[in-house]
Amino acid sequence: MDYKKSKAPVNTVTRNVMDLCKDTGNIYASVAIIAKRANQISMQIKDDLSKKLAEFASYNDSLEEVFENREQIEISRYYEKLPKPSLLATQEFVDSQVYWRDPLKEQQQKERELETAEA
Repeated sequence: MDYKKSKAPVNTVTRNVMDLCKDTGNIYASVAIIAKRANQISMQIKDDLSKKLAEFASYNDSLEEVFENREQIEISRYYEKLPKPSLLATQEFVDSQVYWRDPLKEQQQKERELETAEA
């Protein structure tokens, strides 16, 4: 996913609580979904950054040789300017781009279907 092309704001935005709980009907469930997605995004960004910075890794033990690579600095600045994972996850949730399911509700629905089939 290209995070730079996301419509997520870079700064914190005040949101209407009712907009966040329209899909789940529960603000706490919505926040839990957003938090899990933010963790996924954070791990993905961290992996991408680690892979890109691994190219510049120096395996020398001398502290005297510290090199500043312009490309490395540009990569770091790019990732610093990205919106925070929580903002990206919230924007995805508001735009209904996050897939989530509730196994407990699915189980209850299956039980109701079995009860109606037996009756």
